[in-house]
Amino acid sequence: MNNETTVTAVILAAGKGTRMKSELPKVAVVLNESPLLIHVLQNIENANIRRKVVVVGYRKDIVTSIAEKFPGVEFAEQTEQLGTGHAVISAEKNLQPHKGYILVACGDAPLISASSFKELIQLHKDNHYSATVLSAKMEDPTGYGRIIRSSDDGSLLRIVEQKDATPEEKAVNEVNTGTYCFTAEHLFDALKSIGNDNAQKEYYLTDVIKIFRSQGKKVGALTLKNALESHGINSPEDLEKAKQYIDKGLVGV
Repeated sequence: MNNETTVTAVILAAGKGTRMKSELPKVAVVLNESPLLIHVLQNIENANIRRKVVVVGYRKDIVTSIAEKFPGVEFAEQTEQLGTGHAVISAEKNLQPHKGYILVACGDAPLISASSFKELIQLHKDNHYSATVLSAKMEDPTGYGRIIRSSDDGSLLRIVEQKDATPEEKAVNEVNTGTYCFTAEHLFDALKSIGNDNAQKEYYLTDVIKIFRSQGKKVGALTLKNALESHGINSPEDLEKAKQYIDKGLVGV
């Protein structure tokens, strides 16, 4: 497979996860006998993505020891936690030259299936998008970034974080799962333009969507067939809920 068609996965795994009430990095927390990160890496591997760049930060020794035995894994370090955009920039050296496609996945979202990853990448390629977002429709979207679409044709306009959203935007129930496919060369050009003028003072990867739109580039969104796959792990309660979904056969692992 040549560089133009290869997909490299970037897995965001640098966070501490203070709400987990554990000294472990969040991605090291165990779900059904395996750390969250292993579930994510396995699903990516099952999507036929061989190269995986894991972005480490908090207690990187633990995260590295979990992932290093997995095939095709290499590491990039995010020395400060300055947001998702900053995390991907931390992996830029690993991803040069900027060719092919980049799948960005969260190390604390263990339920997103290989088939969903594959469908996202295929939609991205088929439509020649610069960015494609994996979204989910939720009964309670609280805490998630909202997918804002055009009222005219339903196309993706932007993603707004909860803390920056207007009351009208907060009423939207389609949310960002934090999973994306990008065309590599377009991504890193855009990342150089993002700022941190927001409630969190962070560099949001989601701002890339707005930049692409302003440049006339095509962006899209794929809505998960099974919204439960988007369930991220931010607390012990989230972990317990994920176990229940798996035990009831509502999601695969």
